[in-house]
Amino acid sequence: MFKKILVANRGEIACRVFRTAKKMGLRTVAVYSDADARSPHVLMADEAVRLGPAPAAESYLKADLILAAAKATGADCIHPGYGFLSERESFAKACAEAGIAFVGPPPKAIAAMGDKIESKKLAKQAGVNVVPGFLGEIATTEDAVKIAKDIGFPVMMKASAGGGGKGMRLAWSEQDVREGFEATKREGLASFGDDRVFIEKFIESPRHIEIQVLGDQHGNIVYLNERECSVQRRHQKVVEEAPSPFVTPKMRKAMGEQAVALARAVGYYSAGTVELIVSGADKTGESFYFLEMNTRLQVEHPVTEEITGLDLVEQMIRVAAGEKLSFAQKDVKINGWSVENRVYAEDPYRGFLPSIGRLVRYAPPEAGDGVRVDDGVREGGEVSMFYDPMIAKLITHGKTREEAIDKQIAALDAFEIEGPGTNIDFVSALMQHPRFRSGNITTGFIAEEYPEGFHGAPASDELVRTLAGVAAYAGVAWAERARHVDGQLGAPLDAPADWVVRIGKKDHAVTVDGDDVTVDGKPLDGTIDYFPGDRFAMVDGAAPLTVKIARTRTGFTLNARGASHKVRVLPARIAPYAKHLLEKIPPDLSKFLIAPMPGLLVRLDVKAGDKVEAGQALAVVEAMKMENILRAEKSAVVKTVNAEAGESLAVDQVILELE
Repeated sequence: MFKKILVANRGEIACRVFRTAKKMGLRTVAVYSDADARSPHVLMADEAVRLGPAPAAESYLKADLILAAAKATGADCIHPGYGFLSERESFAKACAEAGIAFVGPPPKAIAAMGDKIESKKLAKQAGVNVVPGFLGEIATTEDAVKIAKDIGFPVMMKASAGGGGKGMRLAWSEQDVREGFEATKREGLASFGDDRVFIEKFIESPRHIEIQVLGDQHGNIVYLNERECSVQRRHQKVVEEAPSPFVTPKMRKAMGEQAVALARAVGYYSAGTVELIVSGADKTGESFYFLEMNTRLQVEHPVTEEITGLDLVEQMIRVAAGEKLSFAQKDVKINGWSVENRVYAEDPYRGFLPSIGRLVRYAPPEAGDGVRVDDGVREGGEVSMFYDPMIAKLITHGKTREEAIDKQIAALDAFEIEGPGTNIDFVSALMQHPRFRSGNITTGFIAEEYPEGFHGAPASDELVRTLAGVAAYAGVAWAERARHVDGQLGAPLDAPADWVVRIGKKDHAVTVDGDDVTVDGKPLDGTIDYFPGDRFAMVDGAAPLTVKIARTRTGFTLNARGASHKVRVLPARIAPYAKHLLEKIPPDLSKFLIAPMPGLLVRLDVKAGDKVEAGQALAVVEAMKMENILRAEKSAVVKTVNAEAGESLAVDQVILELE
C-alpha cells in the first residue's frame, strides 16, 4: 500500500479524497493556487505546495508543477479528482514515467474514451448501442449545417473533449446551428484545449442513466448499479439519485453488462462511468444508447456509495496499488435509496446567473441520520470566478425514494448560506415537485416545468399561515430586545401582542401570547423556537419546519420549503398607516445592456449607430467557463458603447446604451 498521496485538485473533491486517505493511514499532500492558499483542502492536508496564480491554466492544469510537488514531498501516488487533469492521457503517462502511481485508469483507456468521437467508434465495435450521428471532424459552420440537416433536427453539438455540461449546444433549426457552432468550438478550446465538435441526433424525452463500473488490474470488472441523472439545466446535472425509478432489474443487467463489455474492450481498471441516454417514451427500456465514458470519479459518486456501502475512493487507491477486488458481481446489492443535490453559487431568481463573493455565513445541515454533506468551503471563504460554482453536495439516504427526498427538503431548509446567491430554493422546489416525486422525469424536466424561469416554490395556505406566525413571533422577539437595549422612554414597555403580517398581497392578523400563536383566529399547529443569534426558527408541529430569517427594514425575509418570502411585520396599531407610504418606482433600465454577472466580455457584435432588432445577439459574456449571449430586448439604435471586447465586467456594469 502507498504511504503518501497527493491530490491534484481542489475544493470538495480534494477534501473527499483526503478523508478516505487519512482513514487508510496515508499521509496527504495538497496543491493550491494563490486563490486557494487558505482553502479547507490546504488546511486539511499534512503538507501543501503552491502551484501558481489563480487561473487554472497557470496552476491546476500545469502537470509539470504537480509532478514536481509530488517528487518534492515524496508522494508515491497521485489522485486527480475530477475535472482539470483527471482525463488527460498525457498526465497519466507522465506519472508513470516519473515512477508515481496514477490513481485512475491506464493511459490507453483514458485516450480511447476521452475522445468522444473515437469512443463512439470503439463502443460500436464492442457491441454497445450508440446514438445516430456524424462521428467525423467538422471543419466549418456550413459543414455543420449540412450534417445537421442530414441527421434531422433536433441535433446536439458537442465539443469532442467536453464534459461537465460545457461545450454543448442543442439545435432545433439551421439558425441554432449557425449561432451555436462557433460558440461550441470556443467553449471546447477554452475549457479543454480542443475545438473539435461532433453532431448527433438529440433523443427526445430522454433520460440520462449512467452505470458505475469498477475494475482491478487482474481483469476483474463489476458494475455497481445505475444512477439517474436526468434532472439537468443547460446539460449540467443538478440532481442525481441511485437507483433509478425508471430502470428495471432486466434493464440494469443489460446496461451493466454492456458497460462492462466496453470497459473490458479498452483494458479498463479503477472507477469509471458509462453514460447512457434512454428514450423515456420506450416503456420496454431497451432503447438505450452509449453517450460517453468518464474515465474518472464522478461528482455524483456518493449516491452509489450510499446504496452499495462501498467507498469508491478507497477502491480506487487499492486498485492503483495492485490489489484485487475483494468482491464479485453477485455481492453488489442495493440498500435503500439515495439522492444528491448540487448546491451552486448561482441565483435562480435571476435566470441562474453565476454568483461569486465571500461566504459571509456558511452553516450546512448537521450530518448523520441519512444526511451527508461533501464540501470544500468554510465560512469566510471566497467563491471565485476562476473555478466551478459548486459550493457543496447534499446527499441523503433513506429506506425508500420518498424518505430520501423528504430528508433532502428538511436538510435544504436547514442549510444556511449568506453572501453569494445559491440555488437552494430551486433544488428544494424540485424535491417537492409532483412530477419529480412521481419519477416521471427527463432531461427536459426543468425547461418544461419552469419555462418562464424560477420564482420560488408555491406555498400552501397552511405554510403561509405558519410563516405569518413565525414572522410575528420574531417581531415580538425583536421588540423585546429593542425595549431592553433602548431604555430611553421611561417605564419599560411591553412588546405588542397583536400584529399584522403581510405575505404577498394578503394581510394576516396574528396574536402572540407567550408560546401560543393565533393566526387569523386559528391557533397555530406546533410551537415556535426562535433563535435571533442564529437567524432561524424551528416550528415543531405535524411537519417539523426550519425557517431561515433575515431582518429587513419593515419585517423579515423568510426562506422555507424552496421559496423566499418578503414579509412586512407591523404592530396592529401601526399597520393601518402603512397604506399612506409612497411606493418607490424602480428606474427604467431597458435602454441599457447591463452585465448580468461578473465576467469577461468575449465579443461585442455592434457599434455606435447600429440598428438592432429584438432578440438580436449584442454581446457574449463568459463567466465560470460558460458563454452567455446577451440579446436586445427591443428594436433600437446603439447610442453609445461603454465597454470593449476583452474587458473584465462587474455585475450590473453598463456595456452599451440604446435609443
